[in-house]
Amino acid sequence: MQFVVGRVVKPHGIRGELAVEVRTDSPEERFDPGVVLTGRSRDGSTRPLTVAAVRPHGGRLLVRFREVPDRTAAEEARGLTLLIDADELPPIDDPDEFYDHQLEGLRAELTDGTAVGTVREVVHSPGGELLSVDVGEPGSPREVLVPFVTAIVPHVDLAEGRIVLDPPEGLLDG
Repeated sequence: MQFVVGRVVKPHGIRGELAVEVRTDSPEERFDPGVVLTGRSRDGSTRPLTVAAVRPHGGRLLVRFREVPDRTAAEEARGLTLLIDADELPPIDDPDEFYDHQLEGLRAELTDGTAVGTVREVVHSPGGELLSVDVGEPGSPREVLVPFVTAIVPHVDLAEGRIVLDPPEGLLDG
């Protein structure tokens, strides 16, 4: 299983540097020189990319990969999704912290045990994390965005594959 750590936005300069939009909480680890990432193109093809150098630039990172030696190769890398293997993720010591993939697919229940849906994905927004929860009938679910805060999501039980919701009135209504 692989997880997204960044996306190549565009080439930068003539020496093969790439502007990368970061999608990880640990960019210093994921983009450390020598780290090998998987670059996945829109058509699904993949290739290994070894970080050669990295530097911050305007809210993004400028990354040079050994396999991208010049501007032409950088143009070909535009739009690549950068992935890391799940077994390379360190364990999390904080019981209130989770990797996105741990939450995706969990059953969502109310505090009384009533099933309401399934967590589709974790949405990272400037205001904080939101859980995209599919609610409604299995054949025609609708998406509800639930703020991932303790007041609304008081319990996450990975072992039982569920999250408990205590939503304010109207949050789950269509």
